[in-house]
Amino acid sequence: MSRACVIGSGPNGLAAAIVLAQAGVEVDVFEAQAEPGGAVRSLPLTLPGFVHDFGSAVHPLAVGSPFFATLPLAQHGLEWINGDAPVAHPLDDGTAVVLDHDLHVAERALGEDGKAWRHLVGPAAEHWSDFATDILGPLMRVPRHPMLMAKFGLTVLQPADALAASCFRSERTRAVFAGLVGHSFLSFDQPLSGTIGVMFGASVHGPGWPIPKGGAKAITAALIRLLESLGGKVHTSLHVDSEIFRELDREYALKMFDTDPRQMAAIVMGRMSTKYRNTFSRFKRAPGVFKLDYALSEPVPWRAPECRRAITVHLGGSFRDIAEAEKAVAEGREAERPFVLAAQPTLFDTSRAPEGKHVLWAYCHVPNGSRIDMTERIEKQIERFAPGFRDCVLARHASSPATLEKMDANLAGGDIAGGATSLRQTLFRPALPAYATSARDIYLCSASTPPGGGVHGMCGYYAAKLALSRMK
Repeated sequence: MSRACVIGSGPNGLAAAIVLAQAGVEVDVFEAQAEPGGAVRSLPLTLPGFVHDFGSAVHPLAVGSPFFATLPLAQHGLEWINGDAPVAHPLDDGTAVVLDHDLHVAERALGEDGKAWRHLVGPAAEHWSDFATDILGPLMRVPRHPMLMAKFGLTVLQPADALAASCFRSERTRAVFAGLVGHSFLSFDQPLSGTIGVMFGASVHGPGWPIPKGGAKAITAALIRLLESLGGKVHTSLHVDSEIFRELDREYALKMFDTDPRQMAAIVMGRMSTKYRNTFSRFKRAPGVFKLDYALSEPVPWRAPECRRAITVHLGGSFRDIAEAEKAVAEGREAERPFVLAAQPTLFDTSRAPEGKHVLWAYCHVPNGSRIDMTERIEKQIERFAPGFRDCVLARHASSPATLEKMDANLAGGDIAGGATSLRQTLFRPALPAYATSARDIYLCSASTPPGGGVHGMCGYYAAKLALSRMK
C-alpha cells in the first residue's frame, strides 16, 4: 500500500486526504497548529461560554459542495442550521432587503426587479448540482453542462457595476446585489466581480446559507472522523519546514500541500524546478481582512427588525457606498466606511453562548498586511444600522491581518481567499496545469488552486484525483 502525507488540515487538505484514503492509500495529515481545521475552527476568543468561529462562519459552498455531498458527514456529527432567510441587507431608511431561500418569494419581494433577478440567478439556483459541478472546478476544461455554463458566462462577463445597471431598476435590488458582489474582494468595475455576485445569489436560492451546529469546528470534526474511519490520521502541533519536509519526502511516496504557494515553494526548495518555484513565489495575494468577534448581552438591536430573520447581514448601504469601499481596498487604501460582513449565529444556534447571550462575527476588507485598527470604523457601520449596538457589547476580540496569519499561516497578510481573484489567477491558479508541480510526487491542493476560496473541499478533491491518476 502506498503512503501519502498532506501538509495542512484545512478543508481542502482533509478532502484530499479522504479521497486518497478512499482509494486505499495510507494517509497522514500534518498540522502546525494545536487544533486542526485551518480557518475552519471555533475558539473561545472572548468570555467563558462564548464560541466564536475563527475564520469561516456561514457555509453556502460547504452545503452545496459536490464532493461533500457524497460524504456521510451527518453520520459523523455534522448538522446544518438555517436562518429564516439566508441574508439581510439593511438600508439607511430603516428598512432592509431580505433574500428568502425560496426564489419565488424573493422574486415577489424584489417587485419590479423580481423577474430580472430570477433571470440572472434562477438557472444556476434551480440547477445548483449541475452548476456547482462545473463552477467549483478547474475552468480550463470542457464543462459537463455546457448550455448552463454558456448562459452563466454570457450573463456575468460584465463587471458588477455594468451588470447591476443593466439588470436592475431599483436601488434596493442593486444594494443587495452589491452585498453579494462584496464577497469577491474585487473592485466592482473589474472582470469577474459580477460572476461572484451571481454565484452567491444563486447559492442563496440553491443550497442556502447555513451554519453548522456548534460552530465551524463541527465541519472539521466530521471530516476528521470520516478520515479516521478510513484509516487516516491527523497529527497536530507539527510545523513542517524544509528540514522536516526532507524527512517526509523520504518516507512518503506522495506529498500534498494545503498551503499558500509561496510557503510551499520555500519548503520544497530544490524538489521543484526553478520555473515552478518562481511562479509560486510570485503568486499574488488577495486583500486581507480585519475581523471582530463580540460577546453580546442581547441580540443586535437592528433598526430594521427583518435583519433578525437572517444569520448573515451585509452592512454597507447602497450599491455606490459598497462599490466605493471595495474600490478603496483594491487601490490599497482602508475604506473610511467599509463594507462589513456580519453573522449572528446565536439567533438560531443557542449552543454557542450562555443562555440569553449572543455572539456576533464581523469583518471588513483591508489591503493585504494592513496595520490599521478598523475597530472604530466597523462599529460605526454596525451602529449606522443598529443604534445602541455598543451598549450590548460585553467583550470584543480584534484580529488584524497579522493576528490571522499568526493563527493560520495560510492567511498571509489576512488573505482569506487563497490569492487574488484576478482574471489571470483564476484561469491559471497558481500555474498551468493546476495542482501539479514539476515533481510528479508533489501537489498543491489549497485554495490557491481551482476553484479557489471557500469551504467546499473541491481543491483537495481535484488535486487528489489527479495524483491518483498519475500513480497508476
